[in-house]
Amino acid sequence: MRRNEKEITEESAIEGIIRQSLVCRLAVSNGIQPYVVPLCFGYEDGSLYFHAALEGHKMDMMRNNNRVCFEFDVNAEVIDGTEACDWGMRYVSVIGFGKSVFLHDIEEKRKALSIIMRQYSERTFRFPDDSVRRTAVIKVTIESMTGKQSGY
Repeated sequence: MRRNEKEITEESAIEGIIRQSLVCRLAVSNGIQPYVVPLCFGYEDGSLYFHAALEGHKMDMMRNNNRVCFEFDVNAEVIDGTEACDWGMRYVSVIGFGKSVFLHDIEEKRKALSIIMRQYSERTFRFPDDSVRRTAVIKVTIESMTGKQSGY
């Protein structure tokens, strides 16, 4: 990171940003063109989990290239100034890299879907077999991630 004073290095602080986030922006690439998509997600034990339709643009790209980048941000707010160049942003964010795999085992998929739902609710959910079979579930094993804060 170019500006060391903005870096967040504590793992617990980085995980706190992830836990506060409502959306994960997942970037995939076909080697020529990148594609970024906002997704609901779950996080547990150094892995991210996503659900999706069985077919689609991001799915095709991940089948051909399992390398991904992800981003989270919270507490974003504009800092206004008297001159245009005095304006800025206040935020905390996490950016990381990993490898995606598609889960196929129905129990692994069910566990991952539970992890995703825990990001948004304390309730316990059931996932009928038919629904699980018709849902793609992606696990991203995180290889690296860094946190950043600006405007604080």
